[in-house]
Amino acid sequence: MNYTLHQLEIFKKIAEVKSVTKASEQLFLTQPAVSIQLKNFQDQFNLPLFEVVGRKLYITEFGEEIAETAIKILDQVASINYKSALFEGKLAGKLKISIVSTAKYAMPYFLSDFIKKNEMIDLTMDVTNKMSVIRSLENNECDFAMVSTIPKKLNIERIALMKNKLFFVSNKNYIFDRKKLKTELNKTPFIFREQGSATRLAMERYLTKNKIQIHKKMELTSNEAVKQAVIAGLGISIMPIIGIKNELQKGDLKILDIKDLPIETTWNLIWLKSKNLSSVAKAFKQHIEENKNIIIENNFNWFSN
Repeated sequence: MNYTLHQLEIFKKIAEVKSVTKASEQLFLTQPAVSIQLKNFQDQFNLPLFEVVGRKLYITEFGEEIAETAIKILDQVASINYKSALFEGKLAGKLKISIVSTAKYAMPYFLSDFIKKNEMIDLTMDVTNKMSVIRSLENNECDFAMVSTIPKKLNIERIALMKNKLFFVSNKNYIFDRKKLKTELNKTPFIFREQGSATRLAMERYLTKNKIQIHKKMELTSNEAVKQAVIAGLGISIMPIIGIKNELQKGDLKILDIKDLPIETTWNLIWLKSKNLSSVAKAFKQHIEENKNIIIENNFNWFSN
């Protein structure tokens, strides 16, 4: 047998996501390249690692055993690389962060210089909804989380990062009479994020507070999907302004001048108080404490006005 670490990494990812297409996307490789490496890896075994039924890929029992072994091998290789870097005086290890979907427009800027200065850090960033982020934090599956709503049931520590401003937005052709606001909004389709989203919760609270009735609504599972639906004229929505800067500048979207808006919350970097932070996590925490103001000034000056 003559399989490579690259093939082990590819098969491990395929076994995890159960899809060659998804594996190629997450590994930033082309689908043909992943398929070729998968075939070359399979050719070295007499037993099938996977089977395709219909359009679905299933990992065989033998394949699951190989995937588990691949994980152990790759972890050991990473450990060797980390130890080598540490002996050279470099910061090395893993950093795991879970963030709500709107935070994906901000967190990369807080990470960028830190990752560039520490090339031996492997970053995993999970982008999902608020409920999943809190669950990941609670289960100790991540070092830090970025949220705008602080979980009350968890004993956490936090660093306040920046404001999160949410506005009602529509496409460029939507016209409403501000003097007849409630009547206008009562007959307008609303586009919501899925249950568990902090943006959805903010929207529902606003509608309830202002006694606005919802006669027609649509539910979508990402901010990008909501944004495209609003641009297409399917309805209006409450959205974080940080995710629609380009569309506002191009005129594809517009902010509706409605009272009690924007809704303002604060994005926070949070972690469990009981968490024994690794040297990498401690270094990242220090990086945020020392540099957050200049990061915000350099990248989000337009946003704070």
